[in-house]
Amino acid sequence: MADKRDYYEVLGVGKSATDADIKKAYRKLAKQYHPDMNPGDESAEHKFKEATEAYEVLSDSSKRSKYDQFGHAAFSNGGGGAGGFDFSDVGDIFGDIFGDFFGGGGGRRRNANAPTKGASLKTSVTLNFKEAVFGVEKEIDMVISETCEECSGTGAKKGTTPETCPHCKGSGQVRYNQQTMFGNITSVKTCNNCSGTGKVIKEKCSSCRGTGYIRKRKKIAVDIPAGIDNGQSIRLSGKGEPGTNGGPRGDLLVTVYVKPHEFLERQGVDIYFTLPISFAQAALGAELEVPTLDGNVKYEIKEGTQTHTRFRLKGKGVPHIRNAKIRGDQYVTVVVDVPKKLNDKQKELLKEFSTTFGEQVKEFKDGKKKKWYDKVMDAFD
Repeated sequence: MADKRDYYEVLGVGKSATDADIKKAYRKLAKQYHPDMNPGDESAEHKFKEATEAYEVLSDSSKRSKYDQFGHAAFSNGGGGAGGFDFSDVGDIFGDIFGDFFGGGGGRRRNANAPTKGASLKTSVTLNFKEAVFGVEKEIDMVISETCEECSGTGAKKGTTPETCPHCKGSGQVRYNQQTMFGNITSVKTCNNCSGTGKVIKEKCSSCRGTGYIRKRKKIAVDIPAGIDNGQSIRLSGKGEPGTNGGPRGDLLVTVYVKPHEFLERQGVDIYFTLPISFAQAALGAELEVPTLDGNVKYEIKEGTQTHTRFRLKGKGVPHIRNAKIRGDQYVTVVVDVPKKLNDKQKELLKEFSTTFGEQVKEFKDGKKKKWYDKVMDAFD
């Protein structure tokens, strides 16, 4: 027995390791050295057998107690370890780790007839800027599965009913015993005869062709909350595809796309706006009429206001999506708008004004474009 490695050393755990620690360590080694993962590698096969032997002893409280007391000598007469244990004892963990290799479908076994939630659906909706800020109810047109009225969802022809599958006796699963190099292993597969439903339909419904569902176009109302932003999604529980075996419907995920505003820019819950003002307003001060999403508001600027000065309109921004009573702010940047067309009298007055500063001016031909401020006000009106 001197050539045998310590079982705790093999699994890489201490003597105080819990059952969960031992199982976790074995899972890791089994995945790494399993022969199916390392075909033709004798070293990997040896390490796999060594780890499996260690697990078989340490995972059993009785065997572990004997091993802790007597070491490998406790099993020198074939009572486990040293090649005397039965590899079929670890079939359950093989099924957990290597379900695909042994026909178990991977992962832990579950009842094929258990209620299963339906698939989730995805769609999108486009809003204008103001709808996203203040919220709106939209109606979405969807094609979705509904219970077949002809067969009431059974999938069987009217007047008939599905029968219990004779292969799996209604369980939806069949068991197979496989003899492997590690012993006899029992695995579970989905029944091919009934596809795991446990039922067989001999005469299918002509409307749904045995599925129990038909596709229908349906209108779904979506309540868009105030403050939603471009790219965010809304989850509507129970509005997706129907579940199976009495399971709940899936969900509907609605992604929101927001059209940009012509003059306003959104950053989070704040709104940014550029307001053109005249030179006279900037120099002498003025009471401005500022467009906001709530309508026009008045704001007084001081004389000598410089271009690109920014001021804040508190609470004129976007509502917080989790608390619509709290709103962001609107930041307004004033930019001096130089007039492009002047009459003769205006030109003379400006020349006289410029001479008081000792400036030299030159006239240029101007176009007939509409003033920026007028375009802004027209858009809000």
